[in-house]
Amino acid sequence: MDGKNLKKIVELRHELHAHPELSMHEGWTKRRLMDFIGANTTLAVVDCGGWFYASRYREGTPAVAFRADMDALPIPETISLPHASQSPGVSHKCGHDGHSAALCGLALELEAMECPRSVYLIFQQAEETGQGGAAAAALLPERHVSEVYAFHNLSGYPEGSVILRNGLCQCASRGLTVRMTGRRSHASEPEKGNNPAFALAALVTEVRTLLARPHRGMVLATVVNLSVGRRDFGISPGEGTASMTLRADDEAEMEAFEAEVRGRAIALAAAEGLEVGFDVSDPFPATVSDAGCVARVEAAAGRLGCPVVWMEAPWRASEDFGHYTKRCPGAIFYVGNGANWPALHTPEYDFNDRILETAVDVFREVYRGA
Repeated sequence: MDGKNLKKIVELRHELHAHPELSMHEGWTKRRLMDFIGANTTLAVVDCGGWFYASRYREGTPAVAFRADMDALPIPETISLPHASQSPGVSHKCGHDGHSAALCGLALELEAMECPRSVYLIFQQAEETGQGGAAAAALLPERHVSEVYAFHNLSGYPEGSVILRNGLCQCASRGLTVRMTGRRSHASEPEKGNNPAFALAALVTEVRTLLARPHRGMVLATVVNLSVGRRDFGISPGEGTASMTLRADDEAEMEAFEAEVRGRAIALAAAEGLEVGFDVSDPFPATVSDAGCVARVEAAAGRLGCPVVWMEAPWRASEDFGHYTKRCPGAIFYVGNGANWPALHTPEYDFNDRILETAVDVFREVYRGA
């Protein structure tokens, strides 16, 4: 990568890190990225509301797209950094600042290249909550994009290595909240009310039993919150919720398991004379990489001399890039932060600037060879 371009995107990454924004609130981030591309390239920049894309169109050529995310997490910055977050309680602890900076790096590299085919650089909002991918992915059929690519940084692998997997790369998931409603009463007269605590506790126990049964693939249900009443010792509560993250190798397996959980909840609520309702949050499709696209990333890494590591099992964490791979063939690859680099979504994490060049170079070589 051109050294001046690399310096620019490292500085940009630090600027983005210092001004993190949560999902669906990335207004400053989006404007800064649009301004950067507008000031440093001749790519067309198109504002799509919460997200945007930059492009170069070549008549009569198949198009390729590259995607980056730009939202941060509700995690406080606790490490000392020159570019530390200036937003209390919010920080880039997943590396989306690096993803966006790398895609801007590709924009800079494209400026110095002869571009043989149409290219779209998609900067997407709200990946962390699963809200942004579907809307941005709709661009692919609209612009007749034939291939789409993305990368994620990944700790626990050698720094600068390119990690690949054919087929299922990241699991499907969604948040499920079960609401049970009965009737409050005085704590001294619980028989005059209808407390949902016992039914919700039984549901959590039954979910564990359901998980223990054989499944076609990996199925998980992680209880993230169980809430009934408050520490008001004179009140027997009448409302409560159980929230869990459901996760599976694919949507069909996850939906089948969810149907079982809902069925058990309905039966338990009925037995206790409770009303029951359900809420779904943060839905993510499975992310599946096309073998041909993965082969192009592998070839690009080979031309660059980057070590390639094959991922043995899917990464359980969800990624809404699956919306894109449902629209056209595509691949997500990973760049290693380092074997001992802090884990994503932890207060100790910061994106490794040394892998920015690797990400940009692989993007550029994939574009050349696509």
